[in-house]
Order: sequence, then C-alpha cells, then structure tokens
Amino acid sequence: MTLSDRSCFVALTPTLSPMVRTFVAVDLPEDLRARIGEAAQGLRGSEARLSFVDPALIHVTLAFLGEVEADRLPAVADALRAVRQAPFELEVGPVVGNNRSSPRTIWCALEDDGSLAALAKSVGEALAPLGFPPERRAFRGHATVARVKAFHPSLLERLRALPPTGFGSFLVESFRVMKSTLTPAGPVYEPLAEVRL
Repeated sequence: MTLSDRSCFVALTPTLSPMVRTFVAVDLPEDLRARIGEAAQGLRGSEARLSFVDPALIHVTLAFLGEVEADRLPAVADALRAVRQAPFELEVGPVVGNNRSSPRTIWCALEDDGSLAALAKSVGEALAPLGFPPERRAFRGHATVARVKAFHPSLLERLRALPPTGFGSFLVESFRVMKSTLTPAGPVYEPLAEVRL
C-alpha cells in the first residue's frame, strides 16, 4: 500500500531517489510567511553575513529525520498516522535573535498552550520504534528566518529596530512529512504526506 492510498495523506511525489532527506513540520499560512519575510528585510543593512530563508519555505520543524530510504517512507506514514492531538492555536512572535549578544539564528519564537511541544514529542515517540533517535534537547518551537554566517554587532542594532509586535496566530490543523533537496540556490521542499489533526 502506498501513502496515496491513505485518506489522511496526500500523494507522494511520483519520483523519489533511493535516499530522501526528510523532515516533519508544521506549515505557516502564506500571509504570515510573507509578512515575516517583509519584516526580515530590515536586517539586510547589517554588516553581518546572513543566509535568509525564502519566505515561502518558512516552517516549524517538529523532527528532522535526515536521509531516509524511500522504501521506508510508508512505515513512517503508518507511524505518524497514530499521532492523535486536537488542533490548536499557535502565536507567531516578532523576528528576534536566538541569543541577545551574538545570535546564530534569526527566528520568530512561537507561543501556545504547550500543544506544539506535545505534538513534537508525539511525533518523536511515534518514529522512535523505526530507529529514528528522539531529540535529546528540549523542544523550542520557532520559525527560522535567517542563519548568521558571520556575526557583526550592527545586526543587534537592526534587530532592535524591527517591529516588536508579532505576526498573529493561526490554527494548526495538520503537519507534513517533507522532502528537502539541497541545491546551490538553496533548499527545495516538497510535501510528501500530510497528517490531519
């Protein structure tokens, strides 16, 4: 049985290489991604060297699986079908650094009632029997906006100048299994499956 035979999953991309770089994530609504990307433009005047995430690709990672054999993806699908959680509201905070003095990542922190962390834990527990090691670090929900390749103090000034308000909230009703293809122009993401809450 393929993933496309299961009602809670969208069809797999027709052609998959033997190994698929895979992660599990929550998508942000398109309008929120666009507004985050627009706000992040204020960082471009910094002298720090930044690698910006294409706003269309901004997401919330629940689990990174790494390189997975394509023929194992149906088992991943079966495992994730067992995840049970009610939909929940997720608040997207302002663009900030992950560290006040020398950030390595620029992101939007996320706030909720604990449901996002619970979902990440459930995903990890569902995949552990398949040999995917659970994340040892405490889960900290965020949506990455840029990565700092070379820090410069001017970045802190630019961060302080960004609007301090967040981007609003949205209802998390599903999560996706994603394929990530690394290219010289940046990563290309393709949804392989969607699990509805």
